[in-house]
Amino acid sequence: MNGKEQLLKDINIVSFTLVDLALYLDTHPTDHMAMEYYNHYNRIRHQMMKEFSMKYYPLTLDYAESNQVWRWGQAPLPWEGACE
Repeated sequence: MNGKEQLLKDINIVSFTLVDLALYLDTHPTDHMAMEYYNHYNRIRHQMMKEFSMKYYPLTLDYAESNQVWRWGQAPLPWEGACE
């Protein structure tokens, strides 16, 4: 697994963790430890998404920062084999 694939895998793992924590917080809104975990993993995901965007291409429009070149359209499309 190359660095790009590993980073995508890590982003997916953290994203799943955030969804799971959000579901838990829906039923336990006063669990401060769970909120701390959510905030912690949200910061990690944000950093990984930013790193991936800088190295390869943005995964969402939130990370399609345009310094000199608009990079949003550079991502491979699913039918181009990007989702394998």
